[in-house]
Amino acid sequence: MSDAELVLRSTRVITPEGTRAASVAVADGTITAVLPHDADVPAGARLEDLGDDALLPGLVDTHVHVNDPGRTEWEGFWTATRAAAAGGITTLIDMPLNSLPPTTTVDNLRVKQDVARDKAHIDVGFWGGALPGNVKDLRPLHDAGVFGFKAFLSPSGVDEFPHLDQDRLAGSLAEITGFGGLLIVHAEDPHHLDAAPQHGGPRYADFLASRPRDAEDTAIAALIAQARRLNARVHVLHLSSSDALPLIAEARAEGVRITVETCPHYLTLTAEEVPDGASEFKCCPPIREAANQDLLWQALADGTIDCVVTDHSPSTADLKTDDFATAWGGISSLQLSLSAVWTEARRRGHGLDDVVRWMSERTARLVGLDARKGAIAPGRDADFAVFAPEQTFTVDPAALQHRNRVTAYAGRTLSGVVKSTWLRGERILADGEFTEPKGRLLDRT
Repeated sequence: MSDAELVLRSTRVITPEGTRAASVAVADGTITAVLPHDADVPAGARLEDLGDDALLPGLVDTHVHVNDPGRTEWEGFWTATRAAAAGGITTLIDMPLNSLPPTTTVDNLRVKQDVARDKAHIDVGFWGGALPGNVKDLRPLHDAGVFGFKAFLSPSGVDEFPHLDQDRLAGSLAEITGFGGLLIVHAEDPHHLDAAPQHGGPRYADFLASRPRDAEDTAIAALIAQARRLNARVHVLHLSSSDALPLIAEARAEGVRITVETCPHYLTLTAEEVPDGASEFKCCPPIREAANQDLLWQALADGTIDCVVTDHSPSTADLKTDDFATAWGGISSLQLSLSAVWTEARRRGHGLDDVVRWMSERTARLVGLDARKGAIAPGRDADFAVFAPEQTFTVDPAALQHRNRVTAYAGRTLSGVVKSTWLRGERILADGEFTEPKGRLLDRT
């Protein structure tokens, strides 16, 4: 490591080969070597001895709604990327909604990139959107560097991003498959949702009944059938229904190209504990029962579920009314996702290696960034989170970097504190203090 400018040393470095004591050499923003803990530090290199704090690759969150421009009062690139950095996330991929305009044409993508360019504290990429009537825009968006395309199979909640019926899904998926793209899908069947009881009001049990598991299961089965027919590559977003897991496992065994994510709130919160009227817990699909959660964890352990992402979907506080039917659905967790997942993973016998695999390695692979992101290995970007896994803290909404500090985790004690965050070998956050924005805009190419 004679050319190293920086060496980070820890007794717990999370590498693709496992956790070990190591010294990580960095030059020009790239990891050049992972060496024994006691390796000599070359003349001129700066040593950062982290002691027993764990050194993780920066997390890659592929499901974030930044809402900028257009609904910047809900969130924005400045606040979202600061919150992400505070949570050890060094790369995020922004969803095509709920910004105005949505990322459904190249012109709209350029608008969003122009807004993000000088505000990003971490690296940012973009998903495109697949809507009724925009098939002609999909290839140009792909050529412009979006990482794939999001579609809803039921109403999205915003008028400017309508859902695809099965015929339009087939048309968009055929087009995307033709140029080797990826379709990511909010999979709930609208007919099952329409048939479910819709009572409204503050009772969480009524809201849960209005978004039944069979809505997810039916939509996922239909998506699998389309993917099998077209040999398409598809990804199921924010899986909450454990009933769909056998369908997914069987499809994958048959060679269907399907991957699956779940979210921290499905892994750490349960329907039984949601207070009536507490719409900070509302999301779609919903947080389900503890027995369902156990099966999601089992699927993470056996690989049926590939990865864990936030689905950070904030709004202003006034939209979080006590009526679950009308309140905005979305849980803000960018800053808390690593600690929330680690708290429960640790309780269930998992290690930091597992958490890194779910929240960094596999998310980077999903979007094709695994040559640069997602691992502490030579040739990767020197993106790190320094993490004290045994330390605990109680979630105080006032300490969050999110623009609107509404959180389902308020008052919870979580394990694991992010001490500092590094982007391409530069410390961008330490002890709550941020540098000026140093993030770059990423594209698929």
